[in-house]
Amino acid sequence: MSNQDGIRAGGGMGVKEHIPGAATDAKPSAGGAMSAVSDVVSNTPEKIARQTKGSPMAAGLVAFGVGLLLSAVLPASRREAQAAAALKEQAQPLVGQLGSVAKEAVSNLQEPAETALESVKSTASEAVDTVKEEGTSAAGGVKDQAQDAKHAVQERTGH
Repeated sequence: MSNQDGIRAGGGMGVKEHIPGAATDAKPSAGGAMSAVSDVVSNTPEKIARQTKGSPMAAGLVAFGVGLLLSAVLPASRREAQAAAALKEQAQPLVGQLGSVAKEAVSNLQEPAETALESVKSTASEAVDTVKEEGTSAAGGVKDQAQDAKHAVQERTGH
């Protein structure tokens, strides 16, 4: 007994009988989906116009987005593909030149950056030395004042 006969013997429809029925059932649902998409697409311009009325910036952004979406969905034409290939070919030397210019800019900026770094290090070192000197001087002044105060207190108390 074949598989197909087993399906029939079990009381179900055969595969051959089932497929045309499924295709017939799918046609109305596909048509309904296409109709729904068509309704959305046909109502979109009015809906956008209502929502962006009085706001030209929003209208421009919506138009840009729609154009971007359409360009992503629609396949490129043969001319567009050829133009893109030609543009890519023409851009290759520019990419190489751009890389060379970037490397040259880095090398040109490296020496001034190192000089600036050394200057910052030197200034920071001088600042540290100045703070140390002023701190030591202030500490000596405080120590002298404390000694003077101690002597003044001892003289008044008689010790």
